[in-house]
Amino acid sequence: MSSPARGPQEVRLDALENYLIAMARSVEVSTSRILGVLADRKSAESAQTIGQIFTLEPRINEMEMVIDEHAVRLLRDSRLTEVEIRQVVATLKITNDLERMGDLAVGLAERLITMAEMPTVDEPPELEPMIKAVGAMVNKSLGALTFRNVTLATQVLESDDLVDRYRDLIFAGLMTRMTEQPSQAGPNLQLVLVSRYLERLADHATNIAEDIIFWVRGLDVRHGRGRDAAISGAIVAENS
Repeated sequence: MSSPARGPQEVRLDALENYLIAMARSVEVSTSRILGVLADRKSAESAQTIGQIFTLEPRINEMEMVIDEHAVRLLRDSRLTEVEIRQVVATLKITNDLERMGDLAVGLAERLITMAEMPTVDEPPELEPMIKAVGAMVNKSLGALTFRNVTLATQVLESDDLVDRYRDLIFAGLMTRMTEQPSQAGPNLQLVLVSRYLERLADHATNIAEDIIFWVRGLDVRHGRGRDAAISGAIVAENS
């Protein structure tokens, strides 16, 4: 038995979601590549990978504009249900975060290029675990988006404080080092910026996770509001 024909509005909503997933995949490629290079700057392929990140940025920017236009058209021309309105609103917000993540990948690539021209300094011991923690948050947030998975989204929320602690430790250590060794202030400042960009990547992953919870559950968990309830609900759903 054939499935019922989908109406024009459903088709447009499906197209909006497909555009969003395609943008998320491009951002995932960009961020995973830059985090890989950051974790292994001595790799022979690092220069080629950095070039690919710069190439991806215009595509991500173009996707943002296409999605925004499509979403605005849906809001203007369609009679949407509450769930569908949440989808469109969440999409507009997520698109902005994805575009910023693409920009941050480029910013990290620029920092690496600058650092390659400077004297080598020891990396803070917290940098490697911070890179791994941020990578996990980005992957989980984009997985939550792809599968509309609230459990993955809540795991992202639980990881945000850890990344902030790494940032604080790195900043304090590098500031001490720059005070004691002013001649190495340049490369150490670049490491401060790297940690800041990583923290911002984690922030945008957290924003996406919050928007997924809003889209799927209708819960606003921004600024910690209702976050415990969302996490508890996800744990119950996972174990049921």
